Amino acid sequence: MTDRGTRAQVWSWALFDFANSAYPAVITTAVFPIFFKDFLVGGEGGQGEFWWGRAVSTSALFVALTAPMLGAIADRSRARKQFLVFYTLVCIAGVAAMALLGEGMLAAGFAVFVVANVGFESALVFYNAYLPDLAPKERLGRVSGLGFGLGYVGSAIGLGIALMFVLQGEYEAVWLATAAFFLIFSIPAFRNLPASRGPSTSVARAAVLGIRDLWEVVVYIWRAKDLRNFLLAFFFYIDGVLTIIVMASLVATESFGFTQTGTIILFFIVQFSALAGAFALAKPTDALGPKKVLTGVLVLWIAAGIASYFIRSQGAFYVLAVVAGFGLGSVQSASRALMASLIPDGQEAKLFGFYALCGKSSSVIGPILFGSVVLFFGGNQRPAMLALTALFVIGALLLQRVRDPKAAAPA
Repeated sequence: MTDRGTRAQVWSWALFDFANSAYPAVITTAVFPIFFKDFLVGGEGGQGEFWWGRAVSTSALFVALTAPMLGAIADRSRARKQFLVFYTLVCIAGVAAMALLGEGMLAAGFAVFVVANVGFESALVFYNAYLPDLAPKERLGRVSGLGFGLGYVGSAIGLGIALMFVLQGEYEAVWLATAAFFLIFSIPAFRNLPASRGPSTSVARAAVLGIRDLWEVVVYIWRAKDLRNFLLAFFFYIDGVLTIIVMASLVATESFGFTQTGTIILFFIVQFSALAGAFALAKPTDALGPKKVLTGVLVLWIAAGIASYFIRSQGAFYVLAVVAGFGLGSVQSASRALMASLIPDGQEAKLFGFYALCGKSSSVIGPILFGSVVLFFGGNQRPAMLALTALFVIGALLLQRVRDPKAAAPA
């Protein structure tokens, strides 16, 4: 037992991270972006990056516009679990539909990816909102780190399964296997996560009241100085993180000459460095406070971003990817823990909806920025890497304005 959730509930929550992490590893990072660029777009000179950036940004914009409303509805209707299940199944259906794509089907591939990504990102709003219900504030970092740690194991397994089919050229099987993996390992969360407690209202009534709630949340965040400053910093640095994730495979193949198989192996290795980072920095997140951990990791990513402009060899890129991967799990885990520590009880879903709003609205900018810079420079990706590094610098500077509740608490 924890002080809040049962052991079964905590592990079921963390196992959902294991289940859903096959999706970003295979669909948004290592396999589908290259499939999209080469098989669906087939253009040179930055066309693939341009259209892939638009697909990512379109789905991010939809989530950014709907996440706060969905959070408010979930809080009022006590339907958080139902929304989690619904959007998870939307994502799984979108991934399975990728098996129907044929060469040159850019419009269909664009639409199917947007549906899948909207489902995935929307489900995360309700998944993240469970964290304060399951863990007391002094254990937020460890429970959050457990989720991300299992998530990177799931990513590694998902990539391993994908690699087997890619070597045989069976991409339809890649998408179907990823969808099945997500579905099977989500079942414990569907069964064991608790339903929201307290008085409830209908979803329709909750939607009407949710409009009023949105304005109240905006006012609350504006007046809550530390929460406001954190979300502003998060807007910038998470934009850099998420854009690098969705563009990394294209950088590996275009700028460093990796094959599709080599790219999968590279990101398979990165999952283990990310796993090590998520676990190694979980206790320091609780002991030192998430702000200090975030600051250190952002400095690491700034150095990696600058180095990516200058290095040329695959070996150097391997080292850089592993180092950056070490900070990947911790930057997301510590961000989630810091956000959870800044919000009051009973408003988790709506405020995590705004957390998603900041992340997803920034994700509209980063992929467009990267794709446009690459297109402007005739397919050269290195100037775009420096453009993304600037986002980490801005986010790290803004983060220093946040007062970490952990650091501010009396000994």
